[in-house]
Amino acid sequence: MNQTPKQLTERARAIRLAIFDVDGVLTDGRLFFMPDGTEFKSFNTLDGHGIKMLIASGVETAIISGRKSPLVERRAAALGIKHLIQGREDKLTALSELRELVPVELDEIAFLGDDLPDLPVIRRVGLGIAVASADGFVRKHAHGVTQANGGAGAAREFCELIMQAQGTLEAAQAAYL
Repeated sequence: MNQTPKQLTERARAIRLAIFDVDGVLTDGRLFFMPDGTEFKSFNTLDGHGIKMLIASGVETAIISGRKSPLVERRAAALGIKHLIQGREDKLTALSELRELVPVELDEIAFLGDDLPDLPVIRRVGLGIAVASADGFVRKHAHGVTQANGGAGAAREFCELIMQAQGTLEAAQAAYL
């Protein structure tokens, strides 16, 4: 189902809401647990800045994650991600709930995922992208696949795809010159 760069650009042009999975997308997918039961995650700062630029360009952002973690709450708050739905394996239902908060059409939504629970959303939204390190079946059925792995620049690539299609990327980059 992977589409041409031109088709991806056309889909990305309409995006008003970008949704991210966490484990395997904003992280490399590994889970670290300390002996006392606390966990930690490693997030990529390039991905984070890409999300901040996307928000500044006018695109709403959200997280839908199958796991629940206070670390994700902190990361979402630090990045300015307003909408956070955690602990939800049924991501289509979570998507419906999110659409009640952010009234957009399905073709105005982009989703970045990596595993089978993400696939129903990837296939339903206007721009469903899998990270390079995603499950092979998910990559096969996504509209496109990033070059970067989850937790290693895939979210930044996803954000820049949307911004490039909408004509906002160059201005965002130029602000740093």
